[in-house]
Amino acid sequence: TNPMRSRIACLAVSVWGMALGGGSAGGEGPIVPADAQLEKLWSEGSFTEGGALAADGSILFSDIGDRIMRFDPRTGKTTTYRDPSGRANGLIFDPQGRLIAAEGANTGGNRRVSITEPDGSVRTLADKFEGKRFNSPNDVAVDAQGRVYVSDPRYVGKEPRELDFEAVFRVDPDGSVHRLETTANKPNGLVVSPDGKTLYVSDNGARRALIAVPIDAKGQVGKPRVLKNFGDGRGIDGMTITTDGLIVAAAGSGKIGGVYVYAPNGDAVGFIPTPESPTNVEFGGEDNKTLYITAGVSLYR
Repeated sequence: TNPMRSRIACLAVSVWGMALGGGSAGGEGPIVPADAQLEKLWSEGSFTEGGALAADGSILFSDIGDRIMRFDPRTGKTTTYRDPSGRANGLIFDPQGRLIAAEGANTGGNRRVSITEPDGSVRTLADKFEGKRFNSPNDVAVDAQGRVYVSDPRYVGKEPRELDFEAVFRVDPDGSVHRLETTANKPNGLVVSPDGKTLYVSDNGARRALIAVPIDAKGQVGKPRVLKNFGDGRGIDGMTITTDGLIVAAAGSGKIGGVYVYAPNGDAVGFIPTPESPTNVEFGGEDNKTLYITAGVSLYR
């Protein structure tokens, strides 16, 4: 089991014209026990996002009202980790155990990718591309070499825009920023495959889609391909991935809002409904098989 990711499971439903069965992609049986229950852990946020598993087993997540929260599974308590957070959204820990945060726009937003060092100090990893400020960093992913991938759309915030496009960037360990061609017009969720060869990108522009982008050993991208088109429905927000490459994504709203599981070819293989519109997902727990879900104003497990 990967220390950060593992497998989850599904209920049987049909959404967006795809039959979602109760078995895993490999046919080994249910991905999650039939008696698994969805548990609300905390519901005092304004809009929750960006779960990340810390080394001590706690789950950090963003309350976009401008703070980062920390849930401790040992005590069941949720406390404030950072306030203000610079409008932090997506969160992830890098291979060195440092917290990487996508800090967005709007009042108090820093419009940057920040990094929290082991001593607790926070610094800017990147906030510009070719001298122009980011729009509103939304989500972050990290590969085994420590390169950071960041999506930079603009949903809210009246700050003047300096970039006339919304894109995915790669930030190298030396701080250099590179634009990646993913074909996404409004990129949102990001995740890197376990073998490091694919960057998955959710596009929430005119085309709502899940895109697979090949990446090589240097972080250069190849020809993107659409794995799943969501049509007029609410596409994917945040994502994570299992050790065997299943894409676990927060998508949909209302009766079809929940966590969807996709095989690497885009086939839907699982669904977990959520009572609030889901935004992001992260694995944790002692066995690394517990799924944490941010949705609405809450954190679920």
